[in-house]
Amino acid sequence: MPWKKFPHPDKAYVHAGESLKKHWARLHRGDAEPFPGDAAVQEAWRAFHAGDFARAVELGLAAGGAGLVAANKAAIIYATYLESDDEKKLALFLEVAKRCETLQLETPDCANVWYQHANALGRYSQGISVSKALAQGLGGKIRRSLDRAVEIEPKHADAHIALGTYHAEVIDKVGALVGGLTYGARKDAGVEHFETALRLNPDSAIARVEFANALAMMYGRSRLKDAERLYAEAAACVPVDAMERLDVELARAELADD
Repeated sequence: MPWKKFPHPDKAYVHAGESLKKHWARLHRGDAEPFPGDAAVQEAWRAFHAGDFARAVELGLAAGGAGLVAANKAAIIYATYLESDDEKKLALFLEVAKRCETLQLETPDCANVWYQHANALGRYSQGISVSKALAQGLGGKIRRSLDRAVEIEPKHADAHIALGTYHAEVIDKVGALVGGLTYGARKDAGVEHFETALRLNPDSAIARVEFANALAMMYGRSRLKDAERLYAEAAACVPVDAMERLDVELARAELADD
């Protein structure tokens, strides 16, 4: 079955020639990925930013090396936002996680290899239910990979978002006491990770969306106003590529449902 097309094509997301390098710092403020010298890897990223996720995976896998980071990110974003078949979605997350486990051995100092492993397993966990994932021991794997990612690159905003989400989801499922004793999950730590992410990437819609969700999970109605404000801010963010557009559309849809 062919992959679905990105539903919001925009010329602003197409970075031909030198445009990719010129805008790289802004495009990758979230994942801190270094600009690739390999032209084939650059093409994979061009496809990713434009929203041609299937081509980004194809080009990234063919390029190998740093291209696998582009392929993995494209597969995760596609599965998260555009794939409606649950089995295919979960299979894509597991494929990425498996690739990352190999890459962790081959390139152990690449922050995104660790982050993408945790991100793929985290999305997979949400798909099967966080409670079931914790019972399978996935929580520990996710936490270790995220900790390694920020150890390698402390300015990895997306890893801080994921760590904030980790704390929130564990507390939501097992409670603050068990979550703290068993999984090291704490409300204050979760908030701190989101605040760090927003300092590192102040234009991030997804940081605000996930922060809002985390506040609801950890504090309930007492932080509802803060969560609503974060969603409104996320919906007003200006996206610079296809992924960010999907993040903004998610926030707008959430506001429309309220």
